[in-house]
Amino acid sequence: MAPLTRPQDFIIWTGDSPPHVPADELSTDAVVQLIGNMTQTIRQHFPKLTVFPALGNHDYWPQDQMPSSPNAIYQAAAQLWKPWLQPDALRTLSRGGFYSQLVKPGLRVLSLNTILYYGPDRATENATDPAGQFQWLEATLRDAARRREKVYVIAHVPVGYLPYARNTPAVRERHNERLVAIFRAHGAVIAGHFYGHTHRDSVMVLLDRRGKPLTSLFVSPAVTPLKHAEEPYSNNPALRAYLYDAGDYAVLDVWQYFLNLTEANEKQRADWRLEYIMTEAFGLRDLRPPRLLRLGLGFLLPPADAFRRYFAHFMVSYDGGGVCEGECKLLQVCAVMHLDRRAYSRCVAGGRSPPHIDTQYV
Repeated sequence: MAPLTRPQDFIIWTGDSPPHVPADELSTDAVVQLIGNMTQTIRQHFPKLTVFPALGNHDYWPQDQMPSSPNAIYQAAAQLWKPWLQPDALRTLSRGGFYSQLVKPGLRVLSLNTILYYGPDRATENATDPAGQFQWLEATLRDAARRREKVYVIAHVPVGYLPYARNTPAVRERHNERLVAIFRAHGAVIAGHFYGHTHRDSVMVLLDRRGKPLTSLFVSPAVTPLKHAEEPYSNNPALRAYLYDAGDYAVLDVWQYFLNLTEANEKQRADWRLEYIMTEAFGLRDLRPPRLLRLGLGFLLPPADAFRRYFAHFMVSYDGGGVCEGECKLLQVCAVMHLDRRAYSRCVAGGRSPPHIDTQYV
């Protein structure tokens, strides 16, 4: 990727440096060292680019248990990321694992610590606003609006519902509802969301309560494969480049590169290549919210070619991928267009997109 970058580019790193292994195989010191190793690797290959990291659920020990108070991991991350982040960003990072920073005049990155809202995090399970992040988020978005800035929201665990598990939001339901409400209220400021965590490739479009598309959301696949015992498929490693509009900062396209693991194991070498360009793959003009809504609605209609292509990309062209029909397809499509409990529940219960989506915006 390094030869493809330009001086004005920047990198979004959505977290999870340590391996996904049992807790007794790691420690706080080991996790800090692994984050440090990844930080050094990125700096070595992209020495002139600013990197905006977010903390993942494995970037703590024991995994998932991120507290809402200062700790050794937050403080170590702030030290490691000093070459990229400014003092104000480092201050909130060291206290709560989140920050915001101006990328360039008119564009701000807001890095959330969504592990604070993650179901397995027992340290915050009873907290209404862990680390005061909700209050900080709303204040930061209001300030950005006053300054006429656009905002990219980045985080590890996404907002919305998992596309492979029925009725399962990626974070706790009550926290998901609050995040969706905040993002709707500030939809005019937020130009895009960028997440990781699932190891799969998916998109979402945030709609207001009348069905108007507000914001495009992107969940990037991982450079590591992951397969749960009950899943029939895994993912190939992937990384990507985004093209955005220099005027309003809307996301225009995605170039995704991948490594075919089956082929790499056979040839004993890694040949990374382009998997797809999103606008070309789906016949879209750009990736603004109305276009992603049109894509999601199109998944419901015959023929099913677009959805089959989308599901192949979901697994990053994994060789052992299966067919996604019936319940599998329903969960995927509902997760694309419905991020709050009420709309998502209506979608999965009805077996189709509920009628409150207004197609005048498509």
